[in-house]
Amino acid sequence: MFNFIQRISNRRMYTLISLLLACMGTNGWAQTDWPKAKPVTLLVAFAAGSSTDIVARNLTQKLGEITGSNFIVENKGGAGGNIATGMVKRAAPDGYTVLVHSVAFAVNPSLYSEAGYDALKDFIPLALGPKTPNIFTVNPNVPVKNLPELVELAKKSQFNYASSGIGTTTHLSMERLKTAAKLDIVHVPYQPAAAINAVVAGHTQIASTSMPPAVPMIKAGKLRALAVTSALRSPLLPDVPSITEYGYKEFDDYTWFGFFLPVGTPQAIVDKFNAAINQAMESSDTVERFAQLGMVSSKNSSAEFGAFLRAEVPKWAAVVKSSGAKAE
Repeated sequence: MFNFIQRISNRRMYTLISLLLACMGTNGWAQTDWPKAKPVTLLVAFAAGSSTDIVARNLTQKLGEITGSNFIVENKGGAGGNIATGMVKRAAPDGYTVLVHSVAFAVNPSLYSEAGYDALKDFIPLALGPKTPNIFTVNPNVPVKNLPELVELAKKSQFNYASSGIGTTTHLSMERLKTAAKLDIVHVPYQPAAAINAVVAGHTQIASTSMPPAVPMIKAGKLRALAVTSALRSPLLPDVPSITEYGYKEFDDYTWFGFFLPVGTPQAIVDKFNAAINQAMESSDTVERFAQLGMVSSKNSSAEFGAFLRAEVPKWAAVVKSSGAKAE
C-alpha cells in the first residue's frame, strides 16, 4: 500500500513539475540566463548623432562589460520617436529589445492624435537615464549677445528657429518663451542631430536644443549661447545665464532620456537590467563623459522612474495644450 501511494505521489509531483516548466517556457529560462541567449538591441528613437543616440552609445560598452553580453545600438528615427516606440511595443517581452527615448516619450501621446501608444500602460519604465537643460543659441552673425537683445531684435526682424523636432521639450521651451515675450518666430523642426547644423550653416538664425550637440559648437565659436532653460546655470557653461535670471519664471525645462521595456517582461529581467544600467551610469568614465555634455544622472529603480513618468506625462500635456502645438 505504501509503495502504491508513493508511486501516485511521485506521478503527481512529476506532472506538477512538467506543467510548471511548460508554463514557464522561454520566460523561465530568460529569467535565469538573461542576457546570455543573444545580443540585446537598444532601439534608439532618433537618428545617429542625436542626444538620445549619444546616451545609448555611451552606455553600450559598459553594459557589455557588466553583463558579459553583447549590446548593440539600432537607430529607428521618424515620427518624433513613434516608429521606434511602436516597434518595441510589439517586441517580445524577453529583455532583448529595449527602447531608448527622450522626454518626447512623455510628450507624444498628447501631441499626436494617434501616437500609437499609452506612455503609462504599454511599457515598463526600466530606468531613467541622464538629463540635460535645453539651451538657446544663435548663429554668431546674429548681432545679439544675450537673450534680452534677441527678444528686442526678434520684435523687429523675421527670424526662424531650429528645434530637435515637433513636440520635443526644445520646441516647447521656445514656444513658452515666444508666448511670454510675445514673439513671432517661425519654428523649423529638424531631426535632433541636424538642428544644430542648421544654425551653424545659417539656415536658421536661432536654435533651441539640448546641450550635448550644442556644447562643442559653442566652444568652437560656431554658436553663441544665450541662455539655458533650467532654473540654475549649468556647471558645464557657467558663464551662460539661466532663463530665470532674465525674469522668465517657472522655467525649468530639461531633456531627459529613458529606457523602456515591453509590458510583460519578467520582473527578474527588469531588476537585473535596471541594476546594470545604474552601474553603467555610475562608472567614473561615464559620469565624466556625461558631464562634458552637460548631462547628469542619478541612481533610480524601475518603480522610481515610473513615479517620475506619471508626473511628467500630465505636465507636458498641459504645456502642449497651452502652446497649441500639434503634430500629425
